[in-house]
Amino acid sequence: MAFRPKTCQHLIAIKTISKGDSYECAECAKTGDSWLHLRTCQECGTTLCCDSSPNKHASKHAINHNHPVTASAEPGERWMWCYKDKEILKY
Repeated sequence: MAFRPKTCQHLIAIKTISKGDSYECAECAKTGDSWLHLRTCQECGTTLCCDSSPNKHASKHAINHNHPVTASAEPGERWMWCYKDKEILKY
């Protein structure tokens, strides 16, 4: 019997992965701030900065809007993260 990791229901529920159409953090762009990496909300499609960025807009958005799943918007990266369950899913 092979080991099968359990994946949270938020990640499993995503049927189409949105990579966003922006190459900037929507919130940092408004204030002229900088960011390191981008993440796209899988609920509404907003692209925001990661937790390694000074403003951490993606995780704030996830908490404030109850949108738990984000996907990397970085070229060549293929993974999603659930902020609520703290789980990653590579695809």
